[in-house]
Amino acid sequence: MSGAGLILVALLGIIVLLFLVMRTKLQAFVALLIVSILVGIGADMKLSDIIGSIQEGMGGTLGFVAVVVGLGAMFGQMLEVSGGAERLAQTLIKKFGESRAQWALSVTGFIVAIPVFFDVGFIILVPIVYGLAKKTGKSLLFYGIPLLAGLAVTHSFVPPTPGPIAVAELVGADIGWVILFGILAGLPAMIIAGPIFGKYIAKKIHVKVPEYIELEERHYDRELPGFGTVASLILIPLVLILLNTFSGLLLPEGNDVREFLTFLGHPFVALIIATVLAFYILGIRKGYSKEEVQQIATKALEPAGIIILVTGAGGVFKQILIDSGVGDVLGEMMAGSSLPPLLLAFLIASFVRVAQGSATVSMITAAGIMSPIIDSLGLGGPVLGLMVISIAAGATILSHVNDSGFWLVNRYFGLDVKDTLRSWTVMETLIALVGFAVAFTIGIFI
Repeated sequence: MSGAGLILVALLGIIVLLFLVMRTKLQAFVALLIVSILVGIGADMKLSDIIGSIQEGMGGTLGFVAVVVGLGAMFGQMLEVSGGAERLAQTLIKKFGESRAQWALSVTGFIVAIPVFFDVGFIILVPIVYGLAKKTGKSLLFYGIPLLAGLAVTHSFVPPTPGPIAVAELVGADIGWVILFGILAGLPAMIIAGPIFGKYIAKKIHVKVPEYIELEERHYDRELPGFGTVASLILIPLVLILLNTFSGLLLPEGNDVREFLTFLGHPFVALIIATVLAFYILGIRKGYSKEEVQQIATKALEPAGIIILVTGAGGVFKQILIDSGVGDVLGEMMAGSSLPPLLLAFLIASFVRVAQGSATVSMITAAGIMSPIIDSLGLGGPVLGLMVISIAAGATILSHVNDSGFWLVNRYFGLDVKDTLRSWTVMETLIALVGFAVAFTIGIFI
């Protein structure tokens, strides 16, 4: 098939994917598999080769993602159940002082969303926002937007959250670079979209605690873990992974220290260490029985399962694009184009995000399309870390009525659709634009 024909098949595949997810409400996992098969058939692949690509794409992707997302989910669940997230918020608000509570909430969200899913972190911490708003008489958005910005930034940019982990695996990026660039891009995005924008929008939209919200303090049947303990547990896997990345740059190949740090800092080992420590320190030492810790860990895998499967289907889509020859054609087009790969990745993810709403599907679709282009252009090293951040930024932009996060904020803050667009949607767009601007600027110099 001609190059133009292959490009047309890929475009039609994306249109069908959007139709299946948006109009028929078909589960993204099934939709991605169907579209992958249709693209393979449309590109004139042998039927037996299509099956082989499905197996290779699914197996190759899940070999990494299933382990990391599963361990990360169990770690996050242990942090949630033990009250670790609440301890972080209480301590930071006390340290920052009530007058700077919005900064404390931003930092809390930034830290908590590293191991805890976005919506869970928000539901755990939103009572603190209610309490501060009632006490000070300020708009809920004054405190709520900073918290949401902190949560949203790390949820999108910093592993081991599922989105960046999935994209990193699909494009072949080193997790250490993703963590480093995610933090560098995330901090200014959090500051601008959080405390600064929160202060501005709170003057425009005054929101009180909705009447249908019952202000009940969350009670824990055990003493909350210490701030230092919680922060250390969250930092352990990040530090180990970063040490792995930097040891590869600073130490020669074959060096024993480098080999040890490479092993210790592999995401598998780093997260196993952090998760086991969380089971013991936040579980057993706090009085939970071994059976209770096991139940907590098992429960954590329920929401992680669908993320793992959708990512695997994204791996299938990527493999079909490669094996059908679409990737080579796209790579040749990009090689002769003046459009920077980081910008292309951002635009693709943005388009899918606005069209169908799900950040996860947007990230995985964009990563699947960019992966063969990356191979054709011979990109590698730190640039791939920036590619992950560019895709994640695009998948964050312009959250609106087709995104579940939009309605979560709408309900918990008692906003109408117009004010949710003016607050939450603008906040998400600021995160996307600032995060991408930082990643693109760094990309100019490396």
